[in-house]
Amino acid sequence: MTKTATISINEFFEKSYKKLQLTKERKYLLQSMAMAISAELTKSKFANLNFICTHNSRRSQLGQVWAHIAAEQFNLNISSFSGGTEITAFHRNTVKTLQKVGFLFKVREFSHQNPVYSITHENSNSPIIGFSKIYDDPQNLKPFIAITTCNSADQNCPYIPEAKFRFHLPFVDPKYSDQTAEQDEIYLQTNRQIAGEVYFLFKEIKQLLA
Repeated sequence: MTKTATISINEFFEKSYKKLQLTKERKYLLQSMAMAISAELTKSKFANLNFICTHNSRRSQLGQVWAHIAAEQFNLNISSFSGGTEITAFHRNTVKTLQKVGFLFKVREFSHQNPVYSITHENSNSPIIGFSKIYDDPQNLKPFIAITTCNSADQNCPYIPEAKFRFHLPFVDPKYSDQTAEQDEIYLQTNRQIAGEVYFLFKEIKQLLA
């Protein structure tokens, strides 16, 4: 499953950051996350980030993908994962919006309900493995820093024993636009926002470690 990109991934990533508009509260939250992650890197020489959302189908998947790209771009020993409180599927609209900016999807394990994808791009160092899973799936390396991306996940995951730190970074669920004329644009906006904020986060981490 592939699609030709109209722009490069790096171009989309950097433009998303440059056009990012953050409130003071959001900026403070991201800076607080950067401090915790940089402290973990200083102490352990690595950090695992686990993006958590109820269904692990949209926002948490985007978080994992862009954190993977950011770790490569900023040369940081950070691994990214994602999970949910329920297993559904890597939503087709999430796949579509990532394909549009240059990601290549190949089915690694076929399933009608929840296929496992190998996600790459033209400059990939390693593939991203994408599928819907519970946040404590064995593939999600421990210990990890938990980043919840939706309100329901924040409510449904009051205690995550594996998490060394936990941050709530909510994003509006693009699900509301499914099967509407605005669907592609709404997903692209969510894709852009998450990419931009992940770029900001990793840039802050890099500066703290300098």
